[in-house]
Amino acid sequence: MTALTLADIARLRATPGATVVLFLTDRCPVGCGHCSVSATATSPTIRDWRLFTEVVRGVCGLTAVQAVAVTGGEPFAARRGLCYAVDELRAAGKAVVVFTSGYWAGGRVPEWTGRVLAATATVFLSTDSFHASALARRPPPGDPPALPQHIRDAATAVTRAGCHLIVQVLDEPGLAAAVRAHLPDAEVSVVGALATGRGAEAFAPGPRRPAPQLGRCTLLNSPTIRYDGTVTACCNESVITGSGPAALRRQVTRADEVAGALASLRAEPVTAVMARFGPYALPTLAGGSYRSICEACWQGHADAAADERVRAYATVLGGLP
Repeated sequence: MTALTLADIARLRATPGATVVLFLTDRCPVGCGHCSVSATATSPTIRDWRLFTEVVRGVCGLTAVQAVAVTGGEPFAARRGLCYAVDELRAAGKAVVVFTSGYWAGGRVPEWTGRVLAATATVFLSTDSFHASALARRPPPGDPPALPQHIRDAATAVTRAGCHLIVQVLDEPGLAAAVRAHLPDAEVSVVGALATGRGAEAFAPGPRRPAPQLGRCTLLNSPTIRYDGTVTACCNESVITGSGPAALRRQVTRADEVAGALASLRAEPVTAVMARFGPYALPTLAGGSYRSICEACWQGHADAAADERVRAYATVLGGLP
């Protein structure tokens, strides 16, 4: 099992076709107030086991894929699905990267959790449940807040299992410093706030930027395969949970349909333009300003659906060598 560092993951994500995301469940027992997918302890999860195994087999059959990110929801809240997926992906030669809140470390770590960790290359440990209290306290500068015990226990379990540990924190004062102070051997990934899901009530939308400043969409290197057979062109949380243009989604029921669904999504005209050039390349978007490249992408798909000339232009541009 080869550990993947942040630099390794960035390199793989920059390579089209080298990574996919397996969205394992919508369910999560933590209930963070700013959750970008609005996950709860009673959210939908794997119901059709046959369909789920077909989805996993389809991912395993993607020969170009080197690493699979397993996320949700909370993957460890779907024990049977997580165990099956990790075993199958490892047997297929894929590096497994698991995103977790670490809630399972509130006491003795279950034996099955240790087995999953032992088959995992890298764990992203999110401190999301810690953010609300940490931000409310606003500790003085130079005095990083203490990390909750369950996060420290989870970090210990991850490293003992031989996984590479990456701790993910919001870009807020004091949080990265707290991790570095308490977990000096962990890499720290600082991410921006997402104003989607419950996060739309917790965070203000980002500032608008002109289309040329947005560049091309690198998220399109991270297509997502959901436990229920929904395949999405990217890892945008709103798209994964059912919002946005229908052109960004496909539905599969068999393993042999997964590769075709991904190819179809890559060939979608507006999507191809976003991946290769960015929104500035479409005349209907070039003069606008947007809060994110996702907003521009959604508008581009709406324009193409409403005006065949836009779709024809995107088809030609996206198909250029």
